[in-house]
Amino acid sequence: MTDDAPTHDQLVPLVEAAGGVADHGSLKPWRLIEIRGDARKEIGKAFAKSGSSADKPLRASLLIAVVAIHRPSSKAPEWEQDAVASGVAHMLSLLLDEAGWGAFWRTGDATRAKKVAKAHGLAKNEKLMGWIYVGGKPARTKPDKKDRLNVEKHLTSL
Repeated sequence: MTDDAPTHDQLVPLVEAAGGVADHGSLKPWRLIEIRGDARKEIGKAFAKSGSSADKPLRASLLIAVVAIHRPSSKAPEWEQDAVASGVAHMLSLLLDEAGWGAFWRTGDATRAKKVAKAHGLAKNEKLMGWIYVGGKPARTKPDKKDRLNVEKHLTSL
């Protein structure tokens, strides 16, 4: 990715649109954290203390931390609330791509590290799901080659 990234004001309507994902009980069990500039270095220090590379958060000029908020609910169990947060992240990634930005979601051991959670200011009922790395799309000299999905393995009928 290039160092370009959407501004906060450019991001707001995309987050608003992504927030319309299916949400049993309308709990809105998620939040996003914009991480830019030197804040990426602070997150990197927490990565390093947790055994990961401090350089990882510097790979894009904007990181968006995806946080699931576990709210008490008789209708929506914790896994379903995680699914809503994941749905928002996926939708936001698609919207960023459509708007011309490069975006990919990263997870890993750091999402479960207490020092990383603390660096993000997470509450006890919050869980870090990963980060969307956002930047400009570099000019491609060759088209991406992706293996075609074998649909018959993934789409079945009764």
